[in-house]
Amino acid sequence: MVLEREGSAAARKYTPAAMTPAVEPDGRSRRPEDLYLDLLKRVLCRAGFESSFRILPTGRQLSHVPRRALRRVLAARGLDVVLRADAELRRDGRDWPTDAETMIGLVRLDNLQQCVVDVIRRGVPGDLIETGVWRGGATILMRGVLAAYGVTDRVVWAADSFEGLPRPDADRFAEDSGDPFWGYRDLAVSLDEVKANFARYGLLDDQVRFLPGWFRDTLPSAPIEQLAVLRLDGDMYESTIVALEALYPKLAPGGYVIVDDYHAVSSCRSAVDDYRSASGIDEPIERIDWGGAFWRRNA
Repeated sequence: MVLEREGSAAARKYTPAAMTPAVEPDGRSRRPEDLYLDLLKRVLCRAGFESSFRILPTGRQLSHVPRRALRRVLAARGLDVVLRADAELRRDGRDWPTDAETMIGLVRLDNLQQCVVDVIRRGVPGDLIETGVWRGGATILMRGVLAAYGVTDRVVWAADSFEGLPRPDADRFAEDSGDPFWGYRDLAVSLDEVKANFARYGLLDDQVRFLPGWFRDTLPSAPIEQLAVLRLDGDMYESTIVALEALYPKLAPGGYVIVDDYHAVSSCRSAVDDYRSASGIDEPIERIDWGGAFWRRNA
């Protein structure tokens, strides 16, 4: 998950693969799996298919009126507060779409596809997981990549409370003190809704498994033997550090760690930096876009 940052600029100019033509510069046609995955990514974030409006996050204000108060008034009439959608914000993953399955944008979806395809091609063993799935978009793409490449021996794990983010435990994790995300009801998406989203794309099967519950309760004992791709989208210090402690030791050499909010949320970045320092991890962190980062585990 990423929050809209007004006026911020992407770290580098990037043309998502999903916006490239169906013919390569040398005249060759693009492969069917590429065309399928590019379309899947665009539909998952509704890039080029935007609805007319986007969500105004619960914590934001409108004309100095707190959204929660305004929402209560409007809810009685079956109404809500939204903003007009912006195609550029959608492509860059800077807004909260009303109906898309992901808010991470095309740049981070491209990165996820590239990491999954790379571990498949290099034979890096292990499953794929995202910790913090919201409506399921990134994990749907993971399953779509496996389907496109005919991979039947890997599982996609979707770990989430399916109730939103945990209330900050400032006694144990001081960096989360005052964190507002736990109160954002827009982030609470039920397990049934996420499963329905997988089914909508024809990708709900026994290669998709769900880990419902708070990460501190589910991840340490999760029945995962090995991972090839570990994607973290827990926003908070607790959600990030708990996931790293439980799952990084299971990441195979050559596998990838992707951190959705490394450059966007300071508590998330602190958790990653603290874990890397304590574990002696020195592989360079690469920037994906204005918010995300990743690295490949060497050993």
